[in-house]
Amino acid sequence: MHAGDLCRHGKDLKELEDAANWMQALPHRTKVVVAGNHDWMFLDEPARARAVLADRGIRYLEDSGTEIGGVTFWGSPWQPEFNEWAFNLPRGRSLAEKWAMIPDSVDVLVTHGPPLGIGDANAYPGRHGCEDLLARVRQVRPKLHLFGHIHQDGGLWRHGETVFANVTTWECERGPTVVRLEPSGAVGEIVPPARTR
Repeated sequence: MHAGDLCRHGKDLKELEDAANWMQALPHRTKVVVAGNHDWMFLDEPARARAVLADRGIRYLEDSGTEIGGVTFWGSPWQPEFNEWAFNLPRGRSLAEKWAMIPDSVDVLVTHGPPLGIGDANAYPGRHGCEDLLARVRQVRPKLHLFGHIHQDGGLWRHGETVFANVTTWECERGPTVVRLEPSGAVGEIVPPARTR
């Protein structure tokens, strides 16, 4: 799973191809991706960007789902407005409509942006997650909610039945997070330190 920001700036097809080649070379049988705010190609040239991934056997989710080995996944690239980046929407109705698309029954939710108050702290004051996303996650109660976006607050948290993981690698300075999914829920196996800078 990759929770977005495949690219640094995301307007260059070569940059996306390099990221897709890196993912393709990973030893995992199945790869699933959502875009992030750095991944402009998925907005500017969506058919071309999706083809780059599909040609390498990588599944792309954008307000859509897939099933792998009986486990259901749903992915979405959106986050509250954040400077002039891709996949920004205003807080409130626009984002709530995207989160309402999440099925009532999903095992693994992958969003680029975090829910409010979980893995959403950075150098700016306040919290930067989405309150409407948090409300929807509380309704759906997936076993696992993976996200990125806030590069400085990686880690793993359990709230009720759901394990939340900010899986940011922040330009490869933080190692990957490994989570095992069991019938009873998600278990963190490798969780790098939350902050590296």
